[in-house]
Amino acid sequence: MLQAVPKGWFSSKYIVSENDTPIGMIDMSGWRESAELTIKGAIYQVYRQGLMTGSFVLDAGGSILARADKPSAFYRSFVVEVGGKKYSLEATSTFSCKFVLSEEGKQIGSVHREGFLARKAIADFPDEIQLPFRMFMFWLVMILWRRSDSAAS
Repeated sequence: MLQAVPKGWFSSKYIVSENDTPIGMIDMSGWRESAELTIKGAIYQVYRQGLMTGSFVLDAGGSILARADKPSAFYRSFVVEVGGKKYSLEATSTFSCKFVLSEEGKQIGSVHREGFLARKAIADFPDEIQLPFRMFMFWLVMILWRRSDSAAS
């Protein structure tokens, strides 16, 4: 299980822990849907390939390791391709902050905030999914939360 906690009250940097052990950081960009993931010393870039459209990707040194597409602008969901597998990552309901991860229609994980207004978050994904891919999917949900928070203010 992964937990993301912001470094400070207004920080866009999140310390990520796995089972209470710090393992990395998500450094969200302030002006674009992109971030830098630091995972046990390795650095990954996550970003949207186009300005307003295009796939979201996990990039390691110029090589795309994973890709996520939003099938609809109206629904908070992604289809994520990781190592030949496809996952669905979608909100449980229109107004919910909880997301579920499914493979072949079966729920295998979830992401949620720790409380209604909290910025701390938990991602419970299977350990069989490698850590960079779990953090990539965690970041995808954080992007949608950020969009919702911006629209509400």
